[in-house]
Amino acid sequence: MKRKIVKPAFDTTHLSFILKGLSVGILTGFVVSLFRIGIERSLHLWTRLYQIFPTYPWIVLVVILINSFLAVIIGIIVRSQPYIMGSGIPQVEGQLAGELQMDWWSILWRKFVTGVLGIGAGLFLGREGPSIQLGAAVGQGLAQGLKNTGTSQRVLIASGSAAGLSAAFNAPIAGTLFVLEEIYHNFSPFVWMASLAGAIGADFVSSNFFGLRPVLQMNDIRSLPLYLYWHLIVLGIILGILGYMYQRTLLAMPRWYTGFNRLPRPFHGLVPLLLVIPIGILRQQTLGGGNTVILGMAHVTPGLMILSGLFVLRYIFSMISYGSGLPGGIFLPILSLGAILGAVYGTFMSELGWLPSRHGEWQ
Repeated sequence: MKRKIVKPAFDTTHLSFILKGLSVGILTGFVVSLFRIGIERSLHLWTRLYQIFPTYPWIVLVVILINSFLAVIIGIIVRSQPYIMGSGIPQVEGQLAGELQMDWWSILWRKFVTGVLGIGAGLFLGREGPSIQLGAAVGQGLAQGLKNTGTSQRVLIASGSAAGLSAAFNAPIAGTLFVLEEIYHNFSPFVWMASLAGAIGADFVSSNFFGLRPVLQMNDIRSLPLYLYWHLIVLGIILGILGYMYQRTLLAMPRWYTGFNRLPRPFHGLVPLLLVIPIGILRQQTLGGGNTVILGMAHVTPGLMILSGLFVLRYIFSMISYGSGLPGGIFLPILSLGAILGAVYGTFMSELGWLPSRHGEWQ
């Protein structure tokens, strides 16, 4: 007698999460792309405003009034929703851990507006943290619209986070791995598939807005010869030490703001918004998160003194910008600091004769 073979029923659970993650990614791609456009347009307007200062010196009074007004507006919005302060990544981690409950729409529009106003004013803040929180808000909103709760909602929040980082840098794999390693802390198949689908969907949308060119594309970079690899070890040690110092100082900045500033915490953004004015007048090319600085050095590397001054400026003012609690990230400013340090190290070693100054000498 033949035994009847029963075929297992097709499980649609995985497919369902993939489609939901893809939907979150597409929506997040549109939101973050508009966020990027808003920041870029705002930064362009501010740069143009600073450029006419030599012709119209009185423009500085207008800039002071505008930045003071921006600080008040951002402070009022932040006071009504404190969860949008900073990068937003710790808040997303709290959501996924079940420790925080947030109103997704309140987070979404407030983070969007304050991020454009603050980062677009030229402060040394990045868009990646806010983009992650924007994506998480989109994921939470879609989950609530589909009546998903518990684990299902957390999966969509995680996929939205991956999509946000993917759209911010056109880097879907990096966005997915970042969520698994840094935010979710759990290698779940559902999270992995939904996050990857969301990151790919967001990258597709953002690529249609900004093209296929990577955010930090550097041409004419050759492989470092093996006999020069010891420089990487030395540079890595230097970066590690300075990175530790940067982290310790950055964590202490909120206490310093509170100790030396009588303004309420949501209005501490007034400090960097006023301090950025002389930077904008004297060095407009240094404004923003730092991607233009990195790309500029990839084409023309300044001298050692200029590089050292640029590093000190970005090291200090990025901490002042982020420590104020303004909605903005720190990842891109840290990348720019690492790039500047690499240029400082390479230039210094080249002047000592321990590192070839041209590619042709690497053979």
